[in-house]
Amino acid sequence: MKIALSQYLSTNQNINYKNEILAGLTVAMTMIPESLSFAILAGLSPLVGLYGAFIMGIVTAIFGGRPAMVSGGAGATVITLIALNATYGDQYIFAAVALAGVFQILVGVFKLGRFVRLIPQPVMYGFLNGLAVVIFMSQLEQFKSTTNGVSSWISGTPLFTMLGLTILTVLVVFVFPKITKLIPASLVAIMVVFVLVLGFNIDTKTVGDIASIKGALPSFHIPYVPFNLETLKIILPYSIIMGSVGLIETLLTLTLVDEVTNSKGSSNKECLAQGAANITNGFFGGMGGCAMIAQTFVNLDAGSRSRIGPAIGAITILIIILIGAPVIEKIPMAALVGVMMMVAISTFKWGFFKLITKMPKSDIFVSVLVAAITILLHNLALAVFVGVIVCALVFAWDNAKRIRARKSIDEKGRKVYEIYGPLFFGSVTAFLEKFDINDDPKNIVIDLKESRVVDMSAIDALNLITSKYTQQNKHVILRHLSEDSIKLLANAKSIIEVNIEEDPTYKVMPKN
Repeated sequence: MKIALSQYLSTNQNINYKNEILAGLTVAMTMIPESLSFAILAGLSPLVGLYGAFIMGIVTAIFGGRPAMVSGGAGATVITLIALNATYGDQYIFAAVALAGVFQILVGVFKLGRFVRLIPQPVMYGFLNGLAVVIFMSQLEQFKSTTNGVSSWISGTPLFTMLGLTILTVLVVFVFPKITKLIPASLVAIMVVFVLVLGFNIDTKTVGDIASIKGALPSFHIPYVPFNLETLKIILPYSIIMGSVGLIETLLTLTLVDEVTNSKGSSNKECLAQGAANITNGFFGGMGGCAMIAQTFVNLDAGSRSRIGPAIGAITILIIILIGAPVIEKIPMAALVGVMMMVAISTFKWGFFKLITKMPKSDIFVSVLVAAITILLHNLALAVFVGVIVCALVFAWDNAKRIRARKSIDEKGRKVYEIYGPLFFGSVTAFLEKFDINDDPKNIVIDLKESRVVDMSAIDALNLITSKYTQQNKHVILRHLSEDSIKLLANAKSIIEVNIEEDPTYKVMPKN
């Protein structure tokens, strides 16, 4: 804590305290409606959502690797836990969140955070578009009522009231930023609907009808679940999915903040902070979360550049938990539904449709596939994993077609194969087909100056081709191989022609 405070007060940071405080208050006002909505979306108490926002916000503000970045109860992580809560209850949620935090800390300890930058853009398009559809469709549940365990659509006056208030919320959120951006549009929309319902005594569902949020300071408790292997089998998949999705969202947000602020954050330090925050959530009754892109940009637009803004936002949420519950319980659910629908609309990457005619068909396929998995299975981590694998296979296929061989006879009468393109697992078959072993002369040169030996599959291919020539009593010279490749070739001493000035120095990717 002393380290964090000294950073706050450092004159080298040129902190504008007024901007930081105002930014923090603004962030809190934008986080509250989303925290309530996401908690209700997952079937949790609204208070669990507010606890999650406070704990994520304060822990990452102090210990995170990216000043000015805001974390809270995000939709991306909450969605991964819906099925777990529906089947096993909130205590399993808390256990899964804590375990997700452990997973994230391990990612930070082993410095794996940088690998999130390898996620291709088509995968991110599909991820965000699928997430947007899931968030939007989940709001339709608020237009249902449950009687004797049977769920059915509401009708008549309750339906028209709910629709009218939801549409009003959407319109306010859409129009108000065109008037001014000094006050969060979502907060204004909630206030307008709140005053309208209260002033005209409109009968509609409120937050208080879902659950009470009267609370105190979060208190420590150990999740009430059996501590055995069976419980671990239940929560582990959800924990890995939540932890992965949370880090993906967080580190992508970190990259965006780096670009906006022209500074560099620490991805591994942020992984550690996110893990610590989620572990704390699990033992203090919060729903966990990750970095929130929208709230982070609200914070940046308000002028925050240090840790103070996010910390002020988290503390403000705690104050509201302690003294503002009676007011929050009267907020119409239609207002929160409208806010979440606008969150879904803004999350969706509409520019994707403009790029369809310009994107390769493989990229379009990956984006649609990732979105479909996200929507149908609600499994964001699986969607991203499948998308990355497909992109890698497409990349391998495209590069496999780049392998070429130019054939000639040199002044010594040797057959020379000049190889072009990367030599790796995807291109070795095409590489081996380039050689005419039976008809070639006694001496052959394979020149790899314009190629690159990428992995062990390439080394095996070179071993194989030289062995085939040896069986025909023919002599092969491999030219322009790196020292690393030479060491790995089983019969290198007799077949390698070393050119010290021109041989490359790259390394070969080892087998796992």
